[in-house]
Amino acid sequence: MLFSAGMGIGLVFWGTAEPISHYMVSTPTGVEAGTDQAVRDSMRFTFFHWGIHAWAIYGIVALVLAYFNFRHGKPGLISSTLGPILGDKTNGTIGKVIDIISVVATVVGVATTLGFGAVQINGGLSYLFGIPAGFVTQLFIVLIVTVLFMISAWTGLGKGIKILSNVNMILAAILLVAMLVLGPTQFILNLFTNTIGTYLQNLPAMSFRIAPLNVEIRSWINGWTIFYWAWWIAWAPFVGIFIARVSKGRTIREFVFGVLLVPSLIGFLWFSAFGGSAIMLEHEGIAKISELATEEALFGVFANYPLSLMLSILAMILIGTFFITSADSGTFVLGMMTTNGSLTPGNKIKFTWGIMLAAISLVLLYSGGLQALQNTMIVAALPFSIIMALMALSLIKALNKEAKELGIGKIPKRKPQ
Repeated sequence: MLFSAGMGIGLVFWGTAEPISHYMVSTPTGVEAGTDQAVRDSMRFTFFHWGIHAWAIYGIVALVLAYFNFRHGKPGLISSTLGPILGDKTNGTIGKVIDIISVVATVVGVATTLGFGAVQINGGLSYLFGIPAGFVTQLFIVLIVTVLFMISAWTGLGKGIKILSNVNMILAAILLVAMLVLGPTQFILNLFTNTIGTYLQNLPAMSFRIAPLNVEIRSWINGWTIFYWAWWIAWAPFVGIFIARVSKGRTIREFVFGVLLVPSLIGFLWFSAFGGSAIMLEHEGIAKISELATEEALFGVFANYPLSLMLSILAMILIGTFFITSADSGTFVLGMMTTNGSLTPGNKIKFTWGIMLAAISLVLLYSGGLQALQNTMIVAALPFSIIMALMALSLIKALNKEAKELGIGKIPKRKPQ
């Protein structure tokens, strides 16, 4: 459930497209595109965008919410976590403003991601069956999926989302194993292992790179790294609340391991399999994956391996189920956030949010496609990034206070001889 809600559609949408894009266009390292070193750099930056940074952003919000909700009985609202810093102001206007900002970030984050899902399903239908790619097709896709996720939302968190999450992981596992077996297996595994090493080795430099004097590199960073960080921050209220909701009973150590490391490694393997296969096809001159539209890249890779039609259909089904899971989870979380943190928001409020998410995603698609989706995400993320920093400070303050109350960390006084 954690993985399905956290990154599902994004992994399928960018799993092939991002590595091949970095391979064909110089990254901030200045390495020539299309070279052996470009292969390594393309995967390293992909890992950087989808690895520890992403899940750390989710984890901060989730951990703070879980601590104050389950440890101190506070409502499941973002504002309720800032009591140690703001005091009673969280119950007044300031608290309401904080919760409104959180709701806006969640709505934009989820609606934008649903837009990505509609675009890729449309891309698959266009690539495989010649169905026109455009807003009208995307409109029907969004409407159909909206009906399906409302049915899922009606059944509740314990049934609908859980069942769909299990279906997601089964389909994703089938596609991943198929690519590992049918694709360049040894190359994929070598790329996975090597990239983890270079990723960890270069993590500090990549994290602080802003290129103040190089306009071209700064533009690349803004278009990729900043966009992704904005995406994770915009999704943080949604995914954070959801992760906190399903992580009750875990220790902080178990929570950090489960949220930070496990999903990152799974994502790394996914990108190595799909992105690595695309790069190998391009590098060896077998196929021009880079010439395909972003939403068609995955299907272009499948076309070069056995069972291509079956894999493509499974991929579209997977995108659809990830779509439904994200929307279902989003309506649940928005229902919580707008009913004073209730852990069981009513179906009426969830349906209302579901219709609004579908409508906003369609407006964004109609107004400018992928570029409109990306720009809206960045704008929505900025205010909540400030709130995230305050949440982290609030947690530190609360933990220090609790440690003092429990006598943790104190050096016992020696008894006189």
